[in-house]
Amino acid sequence: MSDDSRPLPRIRARGRSFLALVLSPEAALDDWLRGLDAQIARSPSFFAGKPIILDLGLLSADAEGLADFYPALLERGVRVIGIEGGDRSWPALAGWDWPDSFEGGRASGAVAIPEDDAAEDTQPPQPAAPAGALIVEGPVRSGQSILYPDGDVIVIGSVASGAEISAGGSVHVYGTLRGRAIAGMGGQAGARIFATVMKAELVAIDGYYMIAEEVDPALTSRAVQALLEDDTIVVRAMD
Repeated sequence: MSDDSRPLPRIRARGRSFLALVLSPEAALDDWLRGLDAQIARSPSFFAGKPIILDLGLLSADAEGLADFYPALLERGVRVIGIEGGDRSWPALAGWDWPDSFEGGRASGAVAIPEDDAAEDTQPPQPAAPAGALIVEGPVRSGQSILYPDGDVIVIGSVASGAEISAGGSVHVYGTLRGRAIAGMGGQAGARIFATVMKAELVAIDGYYMIAEEVDPALTSRAVQALLEDDTIVVRAMD
């Protein structure tokens, strides 16, 4: 017999942030898939395990090869969590196992796809990742997004307003942090965010957020670290 006099358990809920990549295929799809194969060959781990939104906005209902396109992505290990920009009533999509889409996502800018060492010199320089950390030489400009779920991200420069840094580990900014910094995105509550000058729009650790208005004004132009204590982000001066 149950005891209804016992106190009800506390139901805990918290936010969890993740960055999904949006792929926008174009006609002809066979050529686009060949380009994808070349990218996967250069960077085999780039798409591995990452959530992908498939945007069909650049395709028409009668695009050649559309019926077989979604299965072709699955064969390549591309993990599609949502589809947008198309219509389920298109005959070519009748056989697709259409995943439920996520609502409320916000674009965060282009994500740099790494190239191999043989890439042409005309390609934008790609940050190196020694000792498990991704080092970004120079500023991160507005609209740019740096995603590195495998460890720390170190920025030798400033992060502009409208830019976003997302790291599985800690985020280090040796400059002014004006954009968004997301640390511990893989569930690392011990991750931290370090900034030489703190003017961030938002900081987040393991899904917990703090916006600019919540940071003590006395700390907004100082060298600080942000860390998680008792499910609350705390910002402390380091000087």
